[in-house]
Amino acid sequence: MRLDKYLKVSRLVKRRTVAAELCSGGLVSLNGKVAKASTEVSVGDEIHIQFGARLIRARILIVPLHAVSAQQADSLYEVIEEG
Repeated sequence: MRLDKYLKVSRLVKRRTVAAELCSGGLVSLNGKVAKASTEVSVGDEIHIQFGARLIRARILIVPLHAVSAQQADSLYEVIEEG
């Protein structure tokens, strides 16, 4: 699954276009490297998202095949650090 789509499906970012803009702005990294929106994600990858002064670091636990419910979205990743 593409990084921008995963961010939207997991509800780490509200909209896919916003996720793509964050990626193109260099504010999202995957496993320590700045990532494009089209980068493929897999289980175990670490995502760092910079929202202004706020940083979210999460580890991917599940990569779904399609959209999931809001209740299931929290189980797709594990927050490592938030601040």
